[in-house]
Amino acid sequence: MPIRNVAERIRPPRALYVEFPLGLPLGKPGDADFQHRVLDAALALLEEPTGPVLADFPEAIRSADTEPLQCSVPPRYDPKLHPAVDEAQGLRAAYDRAVARNGRTTVGSHASADEIPDVISKFARIADGEPWDEVGLDGSAGRVGQEIRSYYEELACELADGPAGPWAAERWFFEQTETGKVLLEARRKMREAGAPQLAWFLLSPAARE
Repeated sequence: MPIRNVAERIRPPRALYVEFPLGLPLGKPGDADFQHRVLDAALALLEEPTGPVLADFPEAIRSADTEPLQCSVPPRYDPKLHPAVDEAQGLRAAYDRAVARNGRTTVGSHASADEIPDVISKFARIADGEPWDEVGLDGSAGRVGQEIRSYYEELACELADGPAGPWAAERWFFEQTETGKVLLEARRKMREAGAPQLAWFLLSPAARE
């Protein structure tokens, strides 16, 4: 279980807390020895005579442990567009290849791939100082921001030189792309303007202020 406070509230009979990224319940992908250590630690809790028991797995996977994602972004194509919008449009072919290869996408609940450049332009206007509630976004802005992140992270796996480690796609998005920078600045502007928390909180992980 990667979220300790949830286990503390629910108090299951036996729980093993693991300090791993969400989506990696057994730890390091492709590392069978590591995964067996996790399973052995979890199964050992069955020997405890009484519960609830919440034990800590002694090894952690942290962002600093992973290699940066080697994934290039396209050069500017249309100087009339905001750099983030131009970037997103230039990456569309990679996104389409990723969807074709995987046969699925998580993009589309709040903004389709066709709409991504337009919503990025709205966040760019917020980042440049326009009031968040005058650019055509509503309280679902945070969810729309997640769609943008999904768009980028899915295509990143198509462009990357090798497999992406934990947090690697997130780090690439916020540290190397124009759109990642826009979302961080829009989040800051919306928070300072008193926008509803759900409208800005989901635009980035809380640690990225």
